[in-house]
Amino acid sequence: MSFRTVTPDISVSPQISLADVAQAAKEGFQLIVNNRPDDEEGGQPTSAQIEVAAKAAGLTYVHIPVRGMPTRDQVEQTAAAVEAVDGPALLFCRSGTRSIITWSLGAAQNGADAADLKATAAAAGYDLSNIL
Repeated sequence: MSFRTVTPDISVSPQISLADVAQAAKEGFQLIVNNRPDDEEGGQPTSAQIEVAAKAAGLTYVHIPVRGMPTRDQVEQTAAAVEAVDGPALLFCRSGTRSIITWSLGAAQNGADAADLKATAAAAGYDLSNIL
């Protein structure tokens, strides 16, 4: 799996596998944020399975499932989780889009410039022009 770097401390990804968790640890991530609800699609690893793999790899793990647009609470939970670790975070969902939207909304609430966030997301392959 190729994780998409957004900033030096934030990367996003489509659905990760259990093997990808070990790869994330090798690449220096400290946190995995799962924005995907369980059972969204057949065959995806459950949150509990990913959490076990993350803890075994020495990573902090948070499950903040998002359906559609993230709520204010989900945005704040994601921002708090990212701020609580000292090191890079990997956020994922089915395609990575909900994860980058959730993170970007939190960054905007914390004062980041919307144009900069759009450009940063675009460089990672995501279009936030209708979000920010």
